[in-house]
Amino acid sequence: MKASTKRTLIDIPVIIISSFIFSCGLKTFTAPNGIAPGGASGICVVLAYLTGLNEGVLYFIVNIPLIIIGFIFLGRKLMLKTLLSIVTITIATDYVFTYIPHYEGNEMLAAIFGGLLIGAGLGLCYSREGTGGGTDILNRLIYKRFPQISIGAITFATDLAVIIIAACVFGTLESALYAIIAIFVSSKMIDIIVYGSYEGKMLLIFSDRSEDIAKKITDSGRGVTFLSGKGAYSGENKQVICCAVRKNDYVKIKRYVKEADPSAFMIISSAKEVLGKGFNEIN
Repeated sequence: MKASTKRTLIDIPVIIISSFIFSCGLKTFTAPNGIAPGGASGICVVLAYLTGLNEGVLYFIVNIPLIIIGFIFLGRKLMLKTLLSIVTITIATDYVFTYIPHYEGNEMLAAIFGGLLIGAGLGLCYSREGTGGGTDILNRLIYKRFPQISIGAITFATDLAVIIIAACVFGTLESALYAIIAIFVSSKMIDIIVYGSYEGKMLLIFSDRSEDIAKKITDSGRGVTFLSGKGAYSGENKQVICCAVRKNDYVKIKRYVKEADPSAFMIISSAKEVLGKGFNEIN
C-alpha cells in the first residue's frame, strides 16, 4: 500500500471523529450558554441567536465563500479534508447532538469543557493537515506565511473580533469573558495535540572546555553536536555545543556545564517540539 493511500485512510476517520468532538463542545456546552467560542462557530452561535436557525446549517452557509478562497490559496487536498470536516460538523451539530441533553448551568464549566472539546477537535484535525473550516482557513493562511507563530496563538488572535461582535449582540460583558476563557482553553488544547504536551529546551554552550562538557552530557544519555564557531573579537576558533533536551533534563545539564566550566556562556531557548532519535518520532 502506498504511503499516501495509507495516510488518507487514517486521515478520513480521524477528521470525522475530530468533527464530532468539535460539534459536541459547540452544541452541548458553549451554544446553550450563549458563549460564542470564536471563529465561524462563534459567528454561527450569534446568527442562531438572531435568526433562530440551527448552528449546523449556518456553519455550512458561512463556510461556502471561505471554502472557495481555500481552494484557490491552500490547495485541493487540504480543502477536500476541510469540506469533509464542515459537512460532518453540520450533520453532527444538527442531527446528532441536538438530541443529546445540553449542559445549561455554570457558565464557567461550560466555557472550560466546551473549550477543551473544541480545541481537541481542531487539534486532531490540524494534526492530519486539515482545518475545521471558517476562520481556521484564515488561520492556516497566516500559519503558512508565519510558521514560527503557533497555530493556537493565531487562532486566539483571530477570534477576538468574534468575541466583540458576540458581546454586542448578547449585550453582556460576561458572555465575552466566558468566550475568552473558552478560546484560551481551546488554543492551549490545540497546541498540546499539535506540538506535544511537553516543551523541550535547545542549548548553545560556548566554552574553552567544550570536550569535557560534551562528555558529561553524552554520559548522561543525551546527544550533542559540535558547531564550528569563531570569536569576532578574539579571532579564536571555538567549538560550540548544540544540545536538545527535555525540560526535566535541563537543570541537570546546566549543573554539568557549571561543574566543567563555571565561566561558560550559555544560550537557552524553548523548543515547542523535538523530533528524531531520543525524542518523538517524525510522523
